[in-house]
Amino acid sequence: MISAGDFRKGLTFEMDGEIYQVIDFQHVKPGKGAAFVRTKIKNLKTGAIKEVAFNPTDRFPRAHIETKEMQYLYNDGQLYYFMDTETYEQLPLNYEQVKDALQFIRENDTAIMKFYEGKPFQVDPPNFVELEVVETDPGVKGDTATGGTKPAKVETGAVVQVPLFVNIGDTIKIDTRTGEYLSRV
Repeated sequence: MISAGDFRKGLTFEMDGEIYQVIDFQHVKPGKGAAFVRTKIKNLKTGAIKEVAFNPTDRFPRAHIETKEMQYLYNDGQLYYFMDTETYEQLPLNYEQVKDALQFIRENDTAIMKFYEGKPFQVDPPNFVELEVVETDPGVKGDTATGGTKPAKVETGAVVQVPLFVNIGDTIKIDTRTGEYLSRV
């Protein structure tokens, strides 16, 4: 059990049958009345973020999240299959569970899967991926002085803002947490 007064960023806990992660917190001691902990928490199953004020003595069970690196194998039209690289066990997931990761992973790429009580609830792509540009407007000579950007579609279907000098066929490095272009490879 963990009390609300011990909340820190990144801590996971259970509340009302759901798993939450502390995104931000602030201990407030008003001049009048009792102290409280103002928090911003994220529901790890739905992704919803809400602000809640807790009494510092409120206690919650700590949620232990297990993470595994798994390989994305294929999609059969309805399910997406991932394989544990240590046990070779295959795990089918539906679109809702993998939709956020799909824009940055291809078949045979690795992904980070999060489990709670043995059940997968979230799939994340690696922090950095290298993908090929399949569609973008051609860069016009002389436009580079402005430091502008243009949209580029990569092989997974994601659209990323890239500098004007990036062309079709270039491989680019992307930060999947922000969806930003980092460099040409």
